[in-house]
Amino acid sequence: MQQIINFLIKNSYKLLFLLLLGVSLTLTVKSHSYHRSQYINSSNAVSGYTYNQINSVKEYFGLRQKNEDLARENARLKEILFNKKDTVLESKFTVPDILSNYTVRQAKVIKNSYSKQENFLTLDRGAFEGLRTDMAVISDRGVVGIIEKTSKNFATVISILHTKNPLNGKIKNSEHFGSITWDGKNAGYVQLIDVPKLATLKKGDTIVTGAQSAIFPENIPIGKIDRIFEEKATNKYVINIRLFNDMTSLGYVYIIENKKKKEQQALETETEKDPTKK
Repeated sequence: MQQIINFLIKNSYKLLFLLLLGVSLTLTVKSHSYHRSQYINSSNAVSGYTYNQINSVKEYFGLRQKNEDLARENARLKEILFNKKDTVLESKFTVPDILSNYTVRQAKVIKNSYSKQENFLTLDRGAFEGLRTDMAVISDRGVVGIIEKTSKNFATVISILHTKNPLNGKIKNSEHFGSITWDGKNAGYVQLIDVPKLATLKKGDTIVTGAQSAIFPENIPIGKIDRIFEEKATNKYVINIRLFNDMTSLGYVYIIENKKKKEQQALETETEKDPTKK
């Protein structure tokens, strides 16, 4: 207390000056409209700037929620489009032409490998959200992979960058198809093999998913033809495909469920085991 008293005595003139200055400024602002308006404008400018900065910070921290909301809305729109005949999905690429009986869900990639021979992704959604084994995973740009396993809240995905995970693919607009594989060398490219030499193709042609898959809808984009090789031993093409997806940078993805997959696979299995089949 003694120190406070000593401080006030030592600085009494300065404090008195500041007090009188404050009183004079207050009286000036109150008695002169011009000064009052300038004061109010200055106060509004300062408070406006402060509120703007606070709002910017709030918006920044709200971006995650906004992104999730947008991804959820995209999934809902994709489901509507996937189940509507003669509809073309208006995104960067056409996905797909005619689809039905598909359910679409959204998820976020929280882990992603792309430098191994057998690569996997982890999603932040699992069985609780309806994800199951053997569901297709795509992004806005094309094929990502297939769900391998699920827990209650997470799912792992076999990436398209996997040397032991062939997918059915075809050359768009020609109906010639083959198997999509990965040679394990470059994360930006996959290969389409077993394409007959009768197929008409050229560099730049689009490769999409084929109709033989019970997991992926037909015509989901995969990539564009980069190089074409001929296998003399098999008389077939091996095609190098540049992926539409940047598999090293994936955010939100969409999980597609074919609600008739089990029925189709059960019928095919029964047919293959039919003893009367010749």
